[in-house]
Amino acid sequence: MSDDGDGGRNNLRMPEDDEVFATVTNMLGANRVKVQCADGTERTARIPGKMQKRIWIREDDVVLVDPWDWQDEKADITWRYEKSEADQLRREGHIQ
Repeated sequence: MSDDGDGGRNNLRMPEDDEVFATVTNMLGANRVKVQCADGTERTARIPGKMQKRIWIREDDVVLVDPWDWQDEKADITWRYEKSEADQLRREGHIQ
């Protein structure tokens, strides 16, 4: 029995400290992506080494980013949500 399509509530990782939700808009190459953040800012985000070959990030994925303190137009990706998790975030009103 699978719970994939039942609409059940999962406990998802939510933003901590300075993290914000973002949507990947463009793949730039060299482990960099362009993201549109929930705070209205477009940033260049980098995929950290611990995620590079383990978690595949594509356009339109919902991610958590941690903006840099010293350069607000750049950020690090800290988490990627699966499609079902992103749908749940939209249903609950956390993202658009």
